[in-house]
Amino acid sequence: MSLQDFFAQNVQAEITEECIISERFKNDNSAPIKWKLKTVTENENEAIRKSATRISKGKNGARIQEINQEEYVGKLAVASVVYPDLQNADLQASYGVLGADTLLKTMLLSGEYATLLEKVQKMNGFDQDINSLADEVKN
Repeated sequence: MSLQDFFAQNVQAEITEECIISERFKNDNSAPIKWKLKTVTENENEAIRKSATRISKGKNGARIQEINQEEYVGKLAVASVVYPDLQNADLQASYGVLGADTLLKTMLLSGEYATLLEKVQKMNGFDQDINSLADEVKN
């Protein structure tokens, strides 16, 4: 083992994966189209989390930070989708919406959206149960 193994040039910076999110989107050969997803860095994740955080006043004027989980995972999904290009104005116009997060929720059925969120969270390392991680450390 070498410390150099951790140097930026020796680490896979971004992981991409192609997967079928919906059977409804088909190419010219009637085969389902694969979506391309990528991981996000913790710096990107922090910015997403902050954008989904609201500050409210609690008792005695105390400031309370609350993360809107639905907004957070939606923005994480948008940041992770490489293809299709959710920022494309023509794609948004075809669904009659503005904004990538609204586009995702409009173009996908509920179960498809849940599948996308699950894949995005798994790719970004949010799929491991803290108890199973603790058991791994013990062993």
